Amino acid sequence: MTENGFRAEEIDTSRPHPARIYDYLLGGKNNYEVDREAGDRLAAAAPEVWSGVRANRAFLRRAVRYVVGSGIRQILDIGTGLPSSPNVHEIARELAPDVRVAYVDNDPIVNTYANVLLRGSAATSIALADLRDPRAILDHPEVRQVIDFDEPVALLLVAIVHFLTEAEKPERVLATLRDGLPSGSFLVLSHATGDFADRSAAQAVYDNATATLNLRSHAEVERLFDGFTLVEPGLAEVPFWRPDAPPQTGPGEIGYYGGVARKTG
Repeated sequence: MTENGFRAEEIDTSRPHPARIYDYLLGGKNNYEVDREAGDRLAAAAPEVWSGVRANRAFLRRAVRYVVGSGIRQILDIGTGLPSSPNVHEIARELAPDVRVAYVDNDPIVNTYANVLLRGSAATSIALADLRDPRAILDHPEVRQVIDFDEPVALLLVAIVHFLTEAEKPERVLATLRDGLPSGSFLVLSHATGDFADRSAAQAVYDNATATLNLRSHAEVERLFDGFTLVEPGLAEVPFWRPDAPPQTGPGEIGYYGGVARKTG
């Protein structure tokens, strides 16, 4: 058994995993041949994916800076993926060294790498848990170790909710997480879309992965923010959410929406 209760044979390296595909597309090395093959098929089906994952990562950086600049000092990052510098805690602590960060992912390999990276940091933790069970995330001892749910929290769901099927009730998952946050908390969310092109071939790449890809429209993604108030410019294509430099792509070229919203009630 591992320290998190997973047996080595439970770490599935026979099928591509979204976190490892994403790592490969970002130029990382913590992936397997099945992940690289899936990434190459994805890029063949949707060539903009290379710039898309980087635009999504840049959105994450800007959004983290925004919430920390708004006074947030604790962050819950679900679906963190494999460590890719600068990590969320590094981005946040450039502005406020006292920010506490709890990372969550369902891949034991992510957990192992992150544990090595975060070893010795009392203000940062990593929990092995699944977005499909949001209550378990909120109650997880590794999350509770650094997150005080009596104080505002920034909840990060960046490029993760699109791996929930409709049968897994993403809106209910979001509602459970929202209801666990106090007033003044933020939701940072990005989500893949097929609004700008037929991406059925890209979706098919994930049919044999550990999670399927479920593209949603602007209206469907916007509903995930129910109970939060979107900050300007609302739900936007990620390159156009508060850019800190002129976007390198035009409208409709990147298949990700992103937004930041505040819980005021």
